[in-house]
Amino acid sequence: MALQEKYQELIKSAQSNGTANLQVREQDNVLYVDGQVPTEAVKQNLWDLYNKIDPDYRAGDLVMNLTVTGGESTEYEVVKGDSLSKIGQKFGIAWKEIYEANRNIISNPDLIQPGWKLKIPQKTS
Repeated sequence: MALQEKYQELIKSAQSNGTANLQVREQDNVLYVDGQVPTEAVKQNLWDLYNKIDPDYRAGDLVMNLTVTGGESTEYEVVKGDSLSKIGQKFGIAWKEIYEANRNIISNPDLIQPGWKLKIPQKTS
């Protein structure tokens, strides 16, 4: 039960972000979190929370098995004059969703470069 308390913020985030078939179980001092997340951005957010709670994943006491069920993302190549807001408007999604799906590329959401290939998450209803 101690591990569920340690990772309570992550578990609550998974519940509130629409994770389907969420299963949380503790076995042999390891917490297992399984489920189906609606978007790549939600999955990345959960991994970011994990890193916040356990920097660099040093404890090794959590195993997450998350499957993205929201479909494939679209790839978009940034052109001169683009911003995440403009790109989001083209695809009907919030700029934050694009940012979350591309945190491996984008360190500052106000600075994107022409030529970058960004994953555009599928619009959720």
